[in-house]
Amino acid sequence: MSEIIIEPELPIIDPHHHLWDWRSRVALLPPETHGFDAVLRQSPRYLLDELVADTGSGHNVIGTVYVQCGAFYRADGPEAMKPVGETEFVNGVAAMAASGVYGQVRACAGIVGHADLGLGDGVAQVLDAHIAAGGGRFRGIRHMMAHDADPAVLGPLGHAAAGLTGDPAVRQAVAHFAARGLSLDVWVIEPQLPGVVDLARAFPDTAMVIDHVGTPVGIGAYAGRLEERFAGWAANIRALAACPNVSMKLGGLAMPFAGFEGMGPGTRPSSDVLANAWRPYIETCIEAFGAERCMFESNFPVDRWGADYPVLWNAFKRIAAGASADEKAALFAGTAARFYRLEGLA
Repeated sequence: MSEIIIEPELPIIDPHHHLWDWRSRVALLPPETHGFDAVLRQSPRYLLDELVADTGSGHNVIGTVYVQCGAFYRADGPEAMKPVGETEFVNGVAAMAASGVYGQVRACAGIVGHADLGLGDGVAQVLDAHIAAGGGRFRGIRHMMAHDADPAVLGPLGHAAAGLTGDPAVRQAVAHFAARGLSLDVWVIEPQLPGVVDLARAFPDTAMVIDHVGTPVGIGAYAGRLEERFAGWAANIRALAACPNVSMKLGGLAMPFAGFEGMGPGTRPSSDVLANAWRPYIETCIEAFGAERCMFESNFPVDRWGADYPVLWNAFKRIAAGASADEKAALFAGTAARFYRLEGLA
């Protein structure tokens, strides 16, 4: 869908996107059974050229943060160290972008990688290897913790064990973050948020950010219950906001998990339609955390399932239309720059 870009000069740092190349795997996918299958079919290859095409599609995207997705792991060596290959790859992409050859955007100015937090104290050497591989760009870890007993909710992304936020080994691992100045990206779904509150309280010196507004769910076992569960989601958001070490990413709502009507690969809603659907979640987060701890995110190419890149950012700008200039500066760039320590970008 083509739309006129709203506030085209407003600087944006996109603090959550991925890069991957799964062309060889797409042909092996089974018939579509979940939204993520459609994501891979839409974007089997999403590397620097594709990212630059999206960030250059009309909005003033000046920088980005890469977040782990299991891409380009090392083929050899100790299992625990294989994810360091992702950081090595992304740092190379960041160097390409920093050359200016690909335009103004400083892609992957910050890097969030993966380490198996189940290693407990053994994670320390993996963290140090990421830092060494990141060329000064490595900022933290995401170990995806999203889990639900109903496999229809998360589909192929439902591979995490239950209860990771309270797992003793995971907590041993997180204890190594603060001393290294590393942050923790947390992706869970809404029913898991109480565990995240407990984790955040246990590590007040560790900067954490909640991905995708805590991922409200309205499919599988939760089908038809999105509105019913809103109050519980909002209460947990406010509990998280009471933890000064926690920030919030505003996005991820173009994934299939919420079950919004009229959204998906077969339809391209306008930014006005998207804004109306997403507004209650995003406004609740901003009210709870304040603009200084919230950052809009694209989650591309995953969120392409429900929205095109320029339309998605138009939707965010519609939601933030009533914000002050200072609040907009924080929501669209400043918070991301501060949280991920992106000196010189905002």
